[in-house]
Amino acid sequence: MPPAAGAPRRELSMLDAVMIIVGIVIGGGIFALPPAIAGLAGSPEWMWAAWGSGALLSLVGALCYAEMAAAFPHPGGDYHFLTLAWGRDVSFFFGWARVTVILTGSIAMLAFVCGEYLARFASLGAHSAAIYAALVIALLTVVNALGLRKSARAQNVFTFVEVSGVLLVAVAGFALAGTAAPAAAAAPSGGGLPAMFGLALVFVLFTYGGWNEAAYISAEVRGGPRAILGVLVIAIGCLALVYGLFVLALVTGLGFEGLKASKAVGADVLLKALGPAGESLIAAMVAIAALTSINATMIVGARNAYALGQDWPLLSFMGRWNGPRDVPVAALLVQSAIALLLVAVAAVEQGGVKTMVEFTAPVFWGFLVLVGVGFFVLRVRHAGVERPFRAPLYPLLPLVFIATCAYLFYSSVTYAQSQGAVRVSFYVMGAGLLAWGMARLTGSRPARPS
Repeated sequence: MPPAAGAPRRELSMLDAVMIIVGIVIGGGIFALPPAIAGLAGSPEWMWAAWGSGALLSLVGALCYAEMAAAFPHPGGDYHFLTLAWGRDVSFFFGWARVTVILTGSIAMLAFVCGEYLARFASLGAHSAAIYAALVIALLTVVNALGLRKSARAQNVFTFVEVSGVLLVAVAGFALAGTAAPAAAAAPSGGGLPAMFGLALVFVLFTYGGWNEAAYISAEVRGGPRAILGVLVIAIGCLALVYGLFVLALVTGLGFEGLKASKAVGADVLLKALGPAGESLIAAMVAIAALTSINATMIVGARNAYALGQDWPLLSFMGRWNGPRDVPVAALLVQSAIALLLVAVAAVEQGGVKTMVEFTAPVFWGFLVLVGVGFFVLRVRHAGVERPFRAPLYPLLPLVFIATCAYLFYSSVTYAQSQGAVRVSFYVMGAGLLAWGMARLTGSRPARPS
């Protein structure tokens, strides 16, 4: 039976879906974190061990998600898995945090990054970054509101240009082979695991963050439920290849010690290879990377808001799907309005949005632990549901995924405590508690079919 006019349809090709996921994942992290990872690892060997482990752990998580997304395809993604495993009262808080801060804050922060670099090319005055940020959000909202095909085509172009930029830095790094200063003799080590290897792995996993967003488009990828497996595996494979080439080029062009000492690896490589023109090029690349991530985040984020509106009458204005355009337009507009509000806040209080996004990480990783445990709950509670794909090595893989998320939860809480900012998480969830109480008073919709 074909889907109803007001419901998601399988309109995305596998290429579209892969481009959305790669576009979300590749962002500022790969340009900012390689020096820190090298420094924490302490040696090239351990550095590569961290990058390899990060890719494998991401693949483990992707295989677990592929089983859940294939069995329970829904635009709610993680929110839907949490609802099926733990009930709407638990999933509400996750959906709330994503709509109010986690995704909308990321959109606002990335828009500011884009705006800051655009202002270098054409200043609009004292508030150039904020003005550009608002214009970027408004423009991409229009693109997404026009329909899924329009936003997917834009995403394909953005992601192609973004990956080309990363590979351009890699080419420049390889072209500098032999020009790096010789490395100083390393102090002998005991040969054991470096004390800071765990933190290096956390940073690597941060650069891979976002692959789980594939679950939000699981009901819209052509090829049937199992197609999401191919999307996740191909996306992780592409990311591992691009990241591997990028880091190898950095080591080739700057040397391991030069990589550790670099404050901006992309700029350092291009400046060394191309001179002053390299600085302008890296600015354009960062702006494009931000645009790419914003557009992809808008696509998946609106679907989270739509699922929340489907479940709670108080938020039902977000739960309408525009069939001809294949977009939850109302949810998209709500998401963009919140992001624009956060831009306005950040224009007044610089760093405010960045702080909110960074320190809601404990909320995000805490719920991801529940998703991992929910994998086992779904196997038992919904044992009769057909699973087009089953995660191999059960129960080892989901246990590894849970352990990884638990470690990242612990690390994010520790970091937030060190910055005296755990209160941000409490503020977000406290506001969520108030909203949940109001939503509870209006009831919830009948249970959705799994």
